[in-house]
Amino acid sequence: MEKPMPIPFAEAIGYWLKLGFVSFGAPAGQISMMHQELVERRRWISEQRFLHALNYCMVLPGPEAQQLATYIGWLMHGVKGGIAAAVVWVILNHARIFAWHVLWPAGIAAPFSLVHLITGMDWISLVIGLMAFVALFRYKFSIMHVIAACALAGLLMTFVR
Repeated sequence: MEKPMPIPFAEAIGYWLKLGFVSFGAPAGQISMMHQELVERRRWISEQRFLHALNYCMVLPGPEAQQLATYIGWLMHGVKGGIAAAVVWVILNHARIFAWHVLWPAGIAAPFSLVHLITGMDWISLVIGLMAFVALFRYKFSIMHVIAACALAGLLMTFVR
């Protein structure tokens, strides 16, 4: 297989940073973004080389997208490229996971405060907030749907008063 064309190290690091910030979703989506950017758009790596790397990473246990980024970083810049791609990927993915853990409490508190703000009724906001909590964690509703439902409930409650 052919060797990838030489890419400046700083440019590669910039790409891994960008990918780390914008690659939300499951590994399939992240791998698709890598393929689109690295193979189709930038042409840093050939289709054959990318598929070879992907097949290799799929055999290994663990996160495929992270392994693929590390492997491609290694292909482009050797050990320092592999380490750089892996470190950037891990730091940004963990930062995103941490951000979600920080945002979930806000997502739970939002329905309470939204209903209380609209209705001014503490006990109703408590009941609706508990229902929102159950919808989020038990039934896996989207946070946006829960907030919209709480806003609608709060508006309806203003007419009941």
